[in-house]
This record gives sequence, structure tokens and C-alpha cells, in this order.
Amino acid sequence: MTALPLNELLMLLGALIAAGLAGGLVAGLFGVGGGTVIVPALFYAFEVLGVGGEGNLHTAIGTSLLTIVATSWRSLKAHRSHGAVDEVVLKTWTPWVGFGGLVGAAVAGLTSMEGLAIVYGVCLAAIGLQLGLMPERFVLRQDMPTGWGRRVTGTVIGGLSAMMGIGGGSFGGLTMTLCGRPIHQAVATASGFGVAIGAAAALGFVAFGWDAAGRPPFSVGYVNVPAAIVMGVLTTAVAPWGAKLAHSLNRRLLRKAFAVYLVATALSVVVKAL
Repeated sequence: MTALPLNELLMLLGALIAAGLAGGLVAGLFGVGGGTVIVPALFYAFEVLGVGGEGNLHTAIGTSLLTIVATSWRSLKAHRSHGAVDEVVLKTWTPWVGFGGLVGAAVAGLTSMEGLAIVYGVCLAAIGLQLGLMPERFVLRQDMPTGWGRRVTGTVIGGLSAMMGIGGGSFGGLTMTLCGRPIHQAVATASGFGVAIGAAAALGFVAFGWDAAGRPPFSVGYVNVPAAIVMGVLTTAVAPWGAKLAHSLNRRLLRKAFAVYLVATALSVVVKAL
């Protein structure tokens, strides 16, 4: 891995700052992982600047997962101060979503960039369609699964989130609302899932990408250190602004506009990778 010229370093830094700001706002506005913005932004930055190679998407996802740890932890603390977190669900589900994060990292480490792009694109499009089309109060059952239902569902949540570089808000929050939990409690509790998913999966991406070829400069495994620092600081700082902004804007219109963005981004990432 060779160092970048100064002008390309400045371009990459600009892209990281923009992605961090946008990711933080998105996390606060919609309660979905900032990785829905950070991963495609990082991936395109690496590709346009011609750094790395076949490991670029893996590195974008692994880096996003590391930033999620700090963002989710701050969000969890804020929600706990308002008594919005279901501590029983958090305690009983966290081991399984964390285990799923490790499984997802292992699968991603064995998957080609093209295959990972397809998984990312399909899941991102599904999140977009859910935001844009599914009523916020749609319910499938009246309580959270227990026993093997909890183990399997938690592992799937962690695994898919790890392979996309997002926290627990998208799949974990959706699961809780479909099981009859209020949206605010779902978002609050799922932020705790993000801590477990991000920590476990980021370690997995470091380990499984340790000697991988085609990574951008300054990467440890599939985690780019400068990008993780810049975006971790920015997303953590900006997320509360997004949460405040959500109360002053037309949330329904924003959800539909963001849903269109997610579907379009999903398609573009798949096309670019293939």
C-alpha cells in the first residue's frame, strides 16, 4: 500500500467529512444506521481516487462498523436518560446480535466484492422500500420472540447489519416495531444493538482482512483508520442535531425522499461493483 499525493489526500478528507456529516444527520433523522450513507460514500471515494482495489467495499463496510460503536453508545446513553430503553430486551438480545455480527464479518471476509455488493444492495433497497412504503404502525405480533426465535432473529439481525456496515437501528428497530413496540422505544433499544454489532463485527473485519489485498492505504484489516477517526467524531457530534431537526420537518416527506435515495444508492453500488 502506497501513500497518496497531497491533493488526493485532501480530496479523500473532504469526502470523509461530507460523509460523516451526512451520516450523523441521517442517523438522527431516521433512526437508521449512518452506514447507509457512509458505506457508499467511502466506497465511491476509494474507487474514484483509484486507491485500494478489490477490498474497497469490504473496507468501507468495516470502517463504518467501527464508527457505529461510538455513535450507538452516545445514542444509547441519551435514550437511557429519558427512560426509553427496554433493558430486558437489550440484555437478552445483545449476545445474539453480537454473535451475528461476528458471523456476518466472517461471511463478508469470504465473499467477493461483487457478492458483497449484491447483499448490500438488496438489503439497502429493502430498507428503502420499508421506509417509503410500510406504515410506521404496522404490527405482525404483540411481543418479541423468545427462545430459539430470539436466537435466530438476533443472529440474522447482527449478521445482515455487519455485512452492510450499519448498526442495529434498521433491522433491530424494524423487528421491535413489527412486534408491537412503540417506535421511540424501538429506536432507543436498537441503538444498544448497534454497540454490540459494531464492536464484534469491526473486530471481525480487522481479523478477516488482516492480509487481504486491494485495501486503501492506512487500513488495518478491512478498517481504514483515518476514515474511522474522522467519521466517528463527526457522526457522533452531528447525530443529536439530526434528532432535533426531525421534530421541525415533515417527517413523512423526508422518509419517502430518503427511501428513494436508498434504492438509487443500492442500485448504483451494485452496478459500480459489478
